[in-house]
Amino acid sequence: MTAPIRIGNASGFYGDRFSAVHEMLTGGPLDVLTGDYLAELTMLILGRDRLKDPSLGYARTFLKQLETGLGEALDRGVKVISNAGGLNPSGLAKAIQELADRLGLHPKIAYVEGDDLLSRAAELDLGEPLTANAYLGAWGIAEALQAGADVVVTGRVTDASVIVGPAAAHHGWKRTQYDELAGAVVAGHVIECGCQATGGNFSFFSEIRDLGRPGFPIAEIHADGSSVITKHDNTGGAVTIDTVKAQLVYEITGARYAGPDVTTRLDTIELDTDGPDRVRISGIHGEPPPPTYKVSLNSVGGFRNEVDFVLTGLQLEEKAELVQRQLEQALPKRPADLKWTLAWTEKPNAGSEEEASVFLRCGVKDPDPKVVGRAFSSAAIELALASYPGFHVTAPPGDGSPYGVFRAGYVDIQEVEHTVVVPDGTRKVVEPAMETQALSPVDDIELPIPLPQLASSGRPRTREVPLGRIAGARSGDKGGDANVGVWVRDEKTWRWIAHTLTVELFQELLPETQPLTVTRYLLPNLWAVNFVVEGLLGEGVASQARFDPQAKAVGEWLRSRYIDVPEVLL
Repeated sequence: MTAPIRIGNASGFYGDRFSAVHEMLTGGPLDVLTGDYLAELTMLILGRDRLKDPSLGYARTFLKQLETGLGEALDRGVKVISNAGGLNPSGLAKAIQELADRLGLHPKIAYVEGDDLLSRAAELDLGEPLTANAYLGAWGIAEALQAGADVVVTGRVTDASVIVGPAAAHHGWKRTQYDELAGAVVAGHVIECGCQATGGNFSFFSEIRDLGRPGFPIAEIHADGSSVITKHDNTGGAVTIDTVKAQLVYEITGARYAGPDVTTRLDTIELDTDGPDRVRISGIHGEPPPPTYKVSLNSVGGFRNEVDFVLTGLQLEEKAELVQRQLEQALPKRPADLKWTLAWTEKPNAGSEEEASVFLRCGVKDPDPKVVGRAFSSAAIELALASYPGFHVTAPPGDGSPYGVFRAGYVDIQEVEHTVVVPDGTRKVVEPAMETQALSPVDDIELPIPLPQLASSGRPRTREVPLGRIAGARSGDKGGDANVGVWVRDEKTWRWIAHTLTVELFQELLPETQPLTVTRYLLPNLWAVNFVVEGLLGEGVASQARFDPQAKAVGEWLRSRYIDVPEVLL
């Protein structure tokens, strides 16, 4: 049995805290430092970078962080692994070598590629995207580390792979050790989003004593796949069962969590406290991965623009109707997509002008930038002296900007040549999984026993309160879909909420979801339910389809809605 490997993560997205690399390297012992820089929107940004300059296409922030972090990592014997290579991992590896030469350092650098399918998009029936990248797994990273690499950069691998790879290499796992691999996937899923595991974006944030500057998370992964989630001493935030559980229900679907190396059974997770700021994760089972790779496909969908009218005081609906009619009549050409949204925020008899106002937004999209450019925004401004009383807008007229479209594709694993270039320049092909299993729902998860009747009348006494009084939530985006994970803190509340928070009630509480397909999944071990709302985000975050384009606050909206809760649970 090998000792546990201690892996810290210093980035949850492209733009995360710049100083985190230095903080993690100097804050305490680590074996590996990872960084996740790639999201669906980031791939679009990098694709546009690459169009301007073929030598780019990687996360340049990571390179800047290594100016001070690389020497520190080498001195401390910490391996550095990141997916910051984006669309150009070889270019990033070359840039790191040039940086090391300038600094007089001698790291062994490896990179993983083969995910980029853009040149074969038509052949693979993936359309004509701007970027097309398969989600690779962890074995290229493991191969690089076994070849002695100090730094490994990758293209599009799954977020957890930068954690699974070093764990597999350290413990010498075989590719069929699915339980161990699944355990590392869960640990990776918890720490991949940085401070979301230590109190960031946490429903019960007011319970955390010091959230001013939360520390980044660490996973101590053991040989059997179990792990302990923690953070460096003397850092802000907290690691508790609830902060870990919040991240576990983030951006998932049901009990099976598919990846290129293993399908993880999220319904088998067991959580226990292991001391202050330490949570143990164990019991995870894994199954063979599916026979296809998921492919991230990003395209430029067209151009968009918007104008926000401010309506103040009385007759707000009449004012909104007037300016809508005026603007639509004034447009030289109607955009392909025109949407009005009225945000009711005013208070009657308000003590400030802001509290007496609402925002009326007109958002437009069109393939032609001229249609949504000055022709649109100037038409809105020209109404300034000819429309409703108190007319003003939040920004001057401007040109349209491009927006992106995301969709997921799937290709057979045999169609992707997962390749690692080890420090001596040798190229090695990582063979795809030999054993696969088609993904299917887990249909044997049973509802818990209902909460017993709590009053002699046969009905429990209830009180109408916000759902957030008894439940936490975390929400996020998966392409055009949104997912909302809801969890509770005790078994009695779980028995109630599992029977009460149905798809029907969910859609009643969130009217925006009523015309959409919503699927509910149970996770009894976590006392959690997860809702997937198909199409809520249109064509993905880059399409800016709604007010909250990544669905980050949908969970908090749900928690703010009032429902009847048995008093015994309050």
